[in-house]
Amino acid sequence: MIKVIGVKFKENGKVYHFSPNNQEFQIDDKVVVETERGLQLGIIATEIYEIEDSSLKSALSKVLRLATEEDLKNDAKNKETAKKALKKCRDLIEKYKLNMYIIDASFTLDRSQLFFRFMADERVDFRSLAKTLATTYKTRIELRQIGVRDKAKEIGGYGSCGRPLCCAKYLSDFDSVSINMAKNQNIALNPTKINGVCGRLLCCLKYEDACYQECRKGLPKVGKKVTTEQGEGKVVSIDILKGTYRVNIPDVGIVEFEKEADES
Repeated sequence: MIKVIGVKFKENGKVYHFSPNNQEFQIDDKVVVETERGLQLGIIATEIYEIEDSSLKSALSKVLRLATEEDLKNDAKNKETAKKALKKCRDLIEKYKLNMYIIDASFTLDRSQLFFRFMADERVDFRSLAKTLATTYKTRIELRQIGVRDKAKEIGGYGSCGRPLCCAKYLSDFDSVSINMAKNQNIALNPTKINGVCGRLLCCLKYEDACYQECRKGLPKVGKKVTTEQGEGKVVSIDILKGTYRVNIPDVGIVEFEKEADES
């Protein structure tokens, strides 16, 4: 087992594991951490806890210290410079006629890297763009393509439920969502009903999927022929949450039955 602490770099961003480095921190403390990209300003998101060494996918970086006033001032300056870099980058994209859209720009705390995120419909050759930006800002440039779900998280908005988007409000990670989750919940496979504002399947389809799978146990599939005390018939519908199914029995009509109770 190894002690770790959760750190995020944005308010609703993904939480990453770091070594607390034999230090004590409080949730929401601003800290300076060591990353592959250089020094960055992060926010403590969890208490210290233990995980299995084998669960780590890479070497554990350290939380170096609590952020000082100078660190916070440098971070504020970096954000202002990054805004100008964002405009500069968009002007260069227009100049080089590149089919891409820059979402945001950010510096590492030590300005060892300037990081851009962009969207594009296809692969983009941005070597000339990166070279010009590196010459202008005298630092390493990284451009990373992101997907539509990431864009929705950044922009925000409201879902069909009338509430703020889950991804923008609190989701720190994107779990995989499959069409089978909609089928398991007997939701009509209408894109306007099961897709979010990003155009992908709703993240919330995953929330209750395990519950629906459990409730579905013991229920026959629609279209299956079953034998009942009133005769043989075909299942025409099921109600997963009620635990009932309806069978069309010749010469009898449609009859509703309850699934057998799980004796376990």
